[in-house]
Amino acid sequence: MGHLFPTSVLLTELRSRGHDVALRTLAAGVATGRDLGFATEAVDPRIEALPLDDWKATNPEDALRRAQGTFARRAEYEVDDLRKAIDEVSPDVVIVDANCWGAAAVAEASGLPWLSFWAFLPYLSSEATPPYGPGLPPLPGEAGRVRDAQLRPQLSAVFNEAMVGPLNRIREQVGVPPVGTADDYVLRPPLMLVATAEPFEYVHPDWPDKIQLIGACDFDPAPKEVPDWLAAIDRRIVLVSTSSEFQGDTDVALMALTALADEPVHVVVTFPAGVPAGITVPANATVLEFVPHSLVLDRAAAAITHGGMGTTQKALVRGVPVCVAPQGRDQFEVARRVEVAGAGTQLLAEDLTPDRLRDKVRQTMTMIEGARRVAAGFAASGGVAHGADLIERRLLGQG
Repeated sequence: MGHLFPTSVLLTELRSRGHDVALRTLAAGVATGRDLGFATEAVDPRIEALPLDDWKATNPEDALRRAQGTFARRAEYEVDDLRKAIDEVSPDVVIVDANCWGAAAVAEASGLPWLSFWAFLPYLSSEATPPYGPGLPPLPGEAGRVRDAQLRPQLSAVFNEAMVGPLNRIREQVGVPPVGTADDYVLRPPLMLVATAEPFEYVHPDWPDKIQLIGACDFDPAPKEVPDWLAAIDRRIVLVSTSSEFQGDTDVALMALTALADEPVHVVVTFPAGVPAGITVPANATVLEFVPHSLVLDRAAAAITHGGMGTTQKALVRGVPVCVAPQGRDQFEVARRVEVAGAGTQLLAEDLTPDRLRDKVRQTMTMIEGARRVAAGFAASGGVAHGADLIERRLLGQG
C-alpha cells in the first residue's frame, strides 16, 4: 500500500486529463483503485503470497538479499500477469513499480512506451553523493571524495550480487538484454518518475534527464472528516506511525508512549499492521489501527516514523518536522536526508532509549523552518502535473 498510494496520485492526475487508467495491484488496494475511477483488478495472488521477510535479517546484507530474493520470486508470476493485462487492455503506456522486476522486463519486451515509478529513493550511483545504503552523511571536500570512492565499489557490489543474477534469469526468460549492474536495471526505462524532490533528495548532477523528481505524491485513502476525538485534543500533537506491512518496528511506537507520557503533548499512534495486544496507553495518548495521517498531521507539531517515504514525506509536505527511527531497507537513507535537510532528527535502533527518544522529539519540534523548506521544494517540483506532462510529451508524443 505504501507504493500504491503515491502511484495513485499520479494516476488520478492522468485520469483528470481524460486518460483511461487500468490498474493491477494488491487485493487490498482494489477497492481504493475502483473508488478513484480506475479499472482495477488484483494481481496474481501468488505474488502477494510472497511477503517481504527482510525484518528477520541479522544484518543489512542479509536483509538486502532477502528482499531482492522476494522480488525475484514474485517476478516469475509477474511475467504472465502483465502479459495478460496488456492483452486485455491494449495500453498506450505502461507504468511499472520499480520493485516489479518481472513486470519491468515484460514492459521492455512489449515495445510499448513505458516508465518506472519510484515510491522510494533510487539506489542509482552518483559521484556527487555518498554511496547508497547505510545512510552515510555527506562529507565535503577531499575527505568526502576519498571516503566515497573507497566505499562506493564495496556497496555497489552488495547490490549487484543480490540483484544481477536473479534479474537476468527473468530477463532471459522474457527475451530482453541482460544487465551487468543494479544501475543498468535502474536506467532501462525511457522515463523514471520519482516521488520526492530537492532539497529532501540530494542534488545528483550526473543523473540523466530521464530521471525526474515529481514531489511527495501525498495521498490519503479516506474522506477528510476530523473525528471528534481528534478535534477535542488541545495540546500539541505528535504522530507516531508504523509501517503498513510488518517490519518489526512496533518497538519504536511503544517506546514513544513511554518516552512522551509526561510531556505536554498528545501522542497519536497508528498500527496499520495491527495494534499489539496488551499495551498500556498513557492518558496523553490515543492508539488505533488507522486514521488518515493527513488529519493528524494538519494539527501536529512533529511526527515519529520508521523512515518509510510515505509517512515521512506526508509530514514534511505539511511542514511538520520528523524524528526518524530507521529499521532497514531505504530508511537509513531517508533518515539521513531528513537530518541533512534540517527537517528533523534520526535515532538509530542501537541508540533507542526512552530518554534519548524524548530528547530527539523535543529537538525535532524546533525544526519547523527546515521542514517548511522541504515542503517548498516539493511544491516547486511541479508535482504529478509535471509527471503527467512528461508522460504525455515524451511517451505519448502530445504537446
